[in-house]
Amino acid sequence: MISTVDSRTRPQLQQIARRVMVERGLDPDFAPAALAQLAAIRAPAPGTGPGIRDQRSLLWCSIDNDDSRDLDQLSVGEALPDGGTKVLVAVADVTELVPAGSALVAHARVNTTSVYTAGGIFPMLPEKLSTDLTSLAFGADRLALVIEMTFDRAGTMAASAVYEARVHNRAKLAYNSVAAWLDGTGPLPAPAAAGPGLDANLRLQFRLTEQLRALRHRRGALSLQTVQPRAVFDGDILRDLVPDQSNVAKSLIEELMVAANGVTARFLAARHFPAIRRVVRTPSKWEQIVELAAGRGGALPAQPDGKALEGFLLDEMKKDPVGFPDLSLCVIKLLGRGEYVVELPGGTVAGHFGLAVTDYAHSTAPNRRYPDLLIQRLVKSALAGQPPPYSNDELVALAQHCTEQEEAAKKVERQVVKSAGAMLLAGRVGQSFDAVVTGASDKGTWVRLVRPTIEGRLIKGFENRKVGDRLSVRLAHTDAARGYIDFTA
Repeated sequence: MISTVDSRTRPQLQQIARRVMVERGLDPDFAPAALAQLAAIRAPAPGTGPGIRDQRSLLWCSIDNDDSRDLDQLSVGEALPDGGTKVLVAVADVTELVPAGSALVAHARVNTTSVYTAGGIFPMLPEKLSTDLTSLAFGADRLALVIEMTFDRAGTMAASAVYEARVHNRAKLAYNSVAAWLDGTGPLPAPAAAGPGLDANLRLQFRLTEQLRALRHRRGALSLQTVQPRAVFDGDILRDLVPDQSNVAKSLIEELMVAANGVTARFLAARHFPAIRRVVRTPSKWEQIVELAAGRGGALPAQPDGKALEGFLLDEMKKDPVGFPDLSLCVIKLLGRGEYVVELPGGTVAGHFGLAVTDYAHSTAPNRRYPDLLIQRLVKSALAGQPPPYSNDELVALAQHCTEQEEAAKKVERQVVKSAGAMLLAGRVGQSFDAVVTGASDKGTWVRLVRPTIEGRLIKGFENRKVGDRLSVRLAHTDAARGYIDFTA
């Protein structure tokens, strides 16, 4: 049976995404009041108040996806005489143009995140803000919160500071081209070549973040890889779903963000402010992780141990790099979802098991995530010597709401990817494909095609299958409207 939705266009996927968002309690549209408020905003925040530093002369640059325009962070490094490194992360100041209690905040509070679907982006804040007036756009002077971190020659943080500053993005760089240059497989990206000293500065940041990454993994941070399908369009026609690969440039930014988010959390704690933390608790399903490892010849201790799990993962990555993303996905499901919780002054909360950090507050993407916007208001109040702008009870309710809406957004994104996959396969019912088992439980057995990168349910021949098994499957049914793809073996 072929899907009743047989077109393969971006508008069709957008229509599906809008419907699924509403079904999941998310709002795809900005209310008239929010649009009216937006129309009244004419210029970016001036950034001329007392205590705001002028750091526009530094070699700031952004590294993001090729097509990203909602630029939340810039970074710059400085080599110190003692062999250490100072690195600064600038985070877009969004609160200046999006005041608390406004109609724009009301919309952001509903969704709590930008929703990135195969059919397009549904931004948390309108594009006039997120990709322009509150984006750290190339060539523009912008107001930012700067997180300054000093590391010794071994990569240990020795000092940190948080303050407001004016910044200027001197190069808009993309992950893939920066990674190719760092790997020695491509030239220095043209935007970096146009800025004298940017190449050396990027190398400095890369060397530091490699140290930081090694230190975290020695503490038990987990090496996990998952396959994230990315829709490829020719105009508005969907042509393919391809895996979005990790690379060293993405790792560079990830390490800077982990470090900066830790500084933000400790900054608020030192000032006896409450804060929303991002946590992944010690896994309650550790016994199942132990069984998973045993089934592959590995041995893990009876009690949760990040270092031991990381050792097992590294061994598996070497033995089976092709199947490792599927093992990673299984481990991620057993680790449990991340959540937002409130740390009250003097209290403690769980850390982030997967990252092997204890102090972690999402603060570096206020254009895209509502918790980061909340944290920004808290930080700015602390800097101004003012009391927290939220009550403890209000923060607890917001943290739970953000967790729920983030999960809803992820479900929307997954379902729209499945709809895109169903569109691509709609005319190929009865054909056979090479596949790998990505999930096997009482709820069902799932497989991912080797090419294209599409996942579906195995409805026949699933007996005794386990994660990582390779097999040939036949496409039995697609339903793009519902995101259903069924295979038999």
